[in-house]
Amino acid sequence: MAEQTPETLNHFAMLSFTEAYWRLPPESRRGVRDGFLSRLGAAVDAIHLYQLTALESQADLLVWTASAAASPEASARFFAGWAGAIAPAREYIISRDVLWGYTRPSQYTKTRSTQELDPFAPSRERYLIVYPFVKTAEWYQLDREKRQELMAGHIRIGTQYKDITQLLLYSFGLQDQEFVVVYETEDMRRFLALVNELRGTEARVYTARDWPLHVGIYQPDWEALASWL
Repeated sequence: MAEQTPETLNHFAMLSFTEAYWRLPPESRRGVRDGFLSRLGAAVDAIHLYQLTALESQADLLVWTASAAASPEASARFFAGWAGAIAPAREYIISRDVLWGYTRPSQYTKTRSTQELDPFAPSRERYLIVYPFVKTAEWYQLDREKRQELMAGHIRIGTQYKDITQLLLYSFGLQDQEFVVVYETEDMRRFLALVNELRGTEARVYTARDWPLHVGIYQPDWEALASWL
């Protein structure tokens, strides 16, 4: 049987730290961070951290969390865990943006892509790019064969960049966007080239919105946060 994409819930939180946080001495700031991240890590199946400071103006830290989502109860536990983890730190941490959604098998390919990234992998690529995505109403009026044709061209370009992996999340009716698109790469310049090439595809006409973008630098060791948080 062909391998299918497993059902997971992926959540991306863009967080900033308040003036009250920055007035704390370094060791107290560390306690706030470590306490929050430890509580959150105990509530989800995977947690990954990314530097946003210097890459954007409104947030300092991107926190990617993921859990298996095979039942309605799993989603309820996930969000309860998130709320419980951040509650004691609300004086010090503000959520600037949140993107989340569910994985599901693609309607355009029969098997799981070899370039599909795994949220539970023990290591990550250096850079993460995440953004919301909305198709135009006209896209959904096209017949299935036409949409398949357009997506085939889109996918063909993507497969030429085998060093870039992707995760597509579905959020229809759950957030303002329809999808959350996630990429990992070791070289942002390669991703720039990929997107530039994709801009010329016919499918681009049916994109209503694909912003705001968030680009983060992977922080494999929580100790690294002390140098800039």
